[in-house]
Amino acid sequence: MRQISDKRLRACLFRTRLQEAMKTANSNQTLLSAQVGVDRSTISQLLKDKGARLPNAHLVGGCAEALGVSSDWLLGLSDKPENAEDLVATSLSMTQAKRALVDDTIFGWYQEADGYKIRYVPAMLPDMLKTRAVLNWEYEKHLGRSSDQAIAASEERLNWMRQSQSDYEICIALHEIESFAAGTGYYAGLSAEIRAAQIDHWTTLSETLYPRLRLYLFCARHLYSAPITIFGPLLAALYMGSNYLVFRDSIRVSAITDHFDNLLRQADITTRDLPSFLSVLKSQIKD
Repeated sequence: MRQISDKRLRACLFRTRLQEAMKTANSNQTLLSAQVGVDRSTISQLLKDKGARLPNAHLVGGCAEALGVSSDWLLGLSDKPENAEDLVATSLSMTQAKRALVDDTIFGWYQEADGYKIRYVPAMLPDMLKTRAVLNWEYEKHLGRSSDQAIAASEERLNWMRQSQSDYEICIALHEIESFAAGTGYYAGLSAEIRAAQIDHWTTLSETLYPRLRLYLFCARHLYSAPITIFGPLLAALYMGSNYLVFRDSIRVSAITDHFDNLLRQADITTRDLPSFLSVLKSQIKD
């Protein structure tokens, strides 16, 4: 926010915001004076004085507390009227993360950010880019008999995401792709046929959905990133396993966006290089 250097302008802004806060809180001079512990004439003077003098910190703080706003906002030092406690509550939250495809919460964030760029660092390989065969293999035991219905519902939602107005930049750890192709680690037991079909699917998506979908691979030995999703300028969600840590304040969303952009700048495989890289990986798959 720009600094207001003229004392008269700051005093005028204080009176304007005090009146606005009183109106929002359905307060009046009599009620506010009783809450602050001053004479009614003191509040009246604050509202009518045309000079450059500002009230003392104790009086400003009392008015702010009584009206549920911040002292900084009353004094023109902040654009946000919320007090510190409310700012923390609205800018940072925890929400439960389900271990099953795309849950209602994160789908709601995608809808909220429709039209903005979505930046994504998945914990493993993103479900929205997996074939049905891979999803079945991964979630069948977890979802039981409802796996077909759950995967169908997820595909419907993921199709909505692909048809939305958002662009998607996805940055994936290189070793995840390599481990998948080799069928090692987490992907041990996944057949060569399914892995090969999945790589073909990635190649098709990277070519047909470009430039709205851009995939990058980074080396985790050189860079580290926690799983994050950035929904334009609106919010950033850090995946913790059982919960999402959600930031909505512009400073932290911007900082996490800068982190993601650094991953892109230092990516080992760019979106243009991806099809040829996937072709080499597929040629190395053995039964």
